[in-house]
Amino acid sequence: MARPTGSPSLRLDDLIADPQTRIVVCCGSGGVGKTTTAAALGVRAAEQGRRVVVLTIDPALRLAQSLGLTALDNTPRPVTGIDTASGGSLDAMMLDMKRTFDEVVEQHATPEKAAQILANPFYIAVSSSFAGTQEYMAMEKLGQLREQARREDRWDLIVVDTPPSRSALDFLDAPKRLGSFLDGRFIRILVAPAKAGGKAYFKAVGATVTVAVGVMTKVLGGDLLRDVQTFVAALDTMFGGFRERADATYALLQDAETAFVVVASPDRDALREASFFVERLGQERMPLAGVVVNRVQTLAGNLSRSRAEDAAAALDEATPRSSASADLLRLHADLATMAERHQAQIGRFRSGNPGIAVTQVPAAARDIHDLEGLREVGATLAG
Repeated sequence: MARPTGSPSLRLDDLIADPQTRIVVCCGSGGVGKTTTAAALGVRAAEQGRRVVVLTIDPALRLAQSLGLTALDNTPRPVTGIDTASGGSLDAMMLDMKRTFDEVVEQHATPEKAAQILANPFYIAVSSSFAGTQEYMAMEKLGQLREQARREDRWDLIVVDTPPSRSALDFLDAPKRLGSFLDGRFIRILVAPAKAGGKAYFKAVGATVTVAVGVMTKVLGGDLLRDVQTFVAALDTMFGGFRERADATYALLQDAETAFVVVASPDRDALREASFFVERLGQERMPLAGVVVNRVQTLAGNLSRSRAEDAAAALDEATPRSSASADLLRLHADLATMAERHQAQIGRFRSGNPGIAVTQVPAAARDIHDLEGLREVGATLAG
């Protein structure tokens, strides 16, 4: 399919060669190959002389092993097997959501207050499973890595693999969602007693809050409600810090040193999600490098679908039994149909998003689970 006018190709080699690019964020809906893309970019950038750290989220086991990440670890560690002839290096880490949350508490609370928070049953539940926590903590860890890079001059490029959310927009919405939670009426009701002297406060404010607390006691149970109140009272002094750090990281994502790479598969839903994300990045004034479409079916040679089908039919007529050659021709026809569908979907995306740079990564014949496979993907991404 001809490329629409004004639809450029994405050349990620140009991006990683620019020393002003300090952060690359690979984002997209779940299951489109964000982790592989982030790892491949990290390997290619390191072998071209950048000092890279890749922050990945829950990679497949064999891919994690190829990066030397055999266990969940919240600390960047060197990846072996990288060609360092150009002076580059590659560290990699997997986000430990709860450990990152614990680090925030330990950094911004007194030792006594931190111990109280970390031992609280409600905190343990929130830090492990609250909606948006993983996305928020990915942003927290990005902020920590950027600060460490500035302080220690350890890395000059951070590549972020965003969490495997149902929606790519969850990554950008997480700070706002957490802020709404911290500012919400539920939290204000729970914080108020600690600020105003406990039960005496409820007697003073009247029946409305008393009814609300009564309902919460029935829903949550008395013990859980006390855990929640204790947690909120202990964390109250940190709420402003949460919002400030979220705002700072959000500003970092808008900075010219950051580049977003939206990753999609050549399916209608994934490309529609990519379109939403491209639009949102524009609204938030966040710098978009372009879109990577993974797992695109390609064909070698010039044998079209219709000619393959005709040739298979002719072989069937000539022989009483279906031949292996006819079966291969039908398989080729099926792959050609898929390739045509993929190009049609990509063409529609390009037409709907003129001016957005796009590159395609062909579907691999095997799983990407080693550095050589990542190098092959990186070479394709190079344009």
